[in-house]
Amino acid sequence: MIKTLFEYLQYPFVQKALIVGVLIALCSALLGVTLVLKRFSFIGDGLSHVAFGAMAIATVLNLVDNMVIILPITVLCAVLLLRTGQNTKIKGDAAVAMISVGALAFGYLIMNVFSTSSNLSGDVCSTLFGSQSILTLSASDVWICISLSVAVILFFVFFYNKIFAVTFDESFSKASGIRVGVYNTLIAITTAVIIVLAMNLVGSLLISALIIFPSLSAMRVCKSFKMVTVMSAVLSVICAMTGLIVSILAGTPVGSTIVAADAAAFAVCLVIGRIKA
Repeated sequence: MIKTLFEYLQYPFVQKALIVGVLIALCSALLGVTLVLKRFSFIGDGLSHVAFGAMAIATVLNLVDNMVIILPITVLCAVLLLRTGQNTKIKGDAAVAMISVGALAFGYLIMNVFSTSSNLSGDVCSTLFGSQSILTLSASDVWICISLSVAVILFFVFFYNKIFAVTFDESFSKASGIRVGVYNTLIAITTAVIIVLAMNLVGSLLISALIIFPSLSAMRVCKSFKMVTVMSAVLSVICAMTGLIVSILAGTPVGSTIVAADAAAFAVCLVIGRIKA
């Protein structure tokens, strides 16, 4: 099996898939800790459904580069979710549920009404649960992913202290002169970018797992915000690589295999955390 793995690693499409998978996993883990601590875990789920609706529109329009529609729509909805969540009449969880279900239903509806494929069920299933499309990435796809991932990582590194403050105490952050609204908006936009990138890796319905599992796993064994973030990133990258390699060798669905690896890592961390306690 090791020999087979090394043979596969010689292929450019496998190398591209590993590069993209590692970058997406890393970005998801970095922002995942903040989202979990701010109780915004399901914003990933909501935005993934929005991205599905946007992808349906792009598919119907037969766009060569669907990122032109998916990214702007997802970013816009991320900002709207943030603003709506601050509305006293519509609470955050209700806003996420409303936009999430609406976008999912709208996307599936237009794909049925304006169907351009002979295998609609297969296309929908691949979009929702992930497909092997990450193994057919072009060079331009890889460079787009690298560029957006570098932007996300730089944002997190340069504004780490501000993100830390906004995550734990917004009131104190405001009193300290930090523009909380601006940083919350930037976090929402960055999350939207990660969601769009992750769709090719794990599919719309499994993106939340990529954001939540590594963070929760790290919280079982680490105490400080910095250590939780580092541990989350390491676990996420390891699980993504493991899932991709197992998927390539065993022919299993990429998204489901990565999430299964994340779930297994969480179970291990849960046991370690209880032993340490």
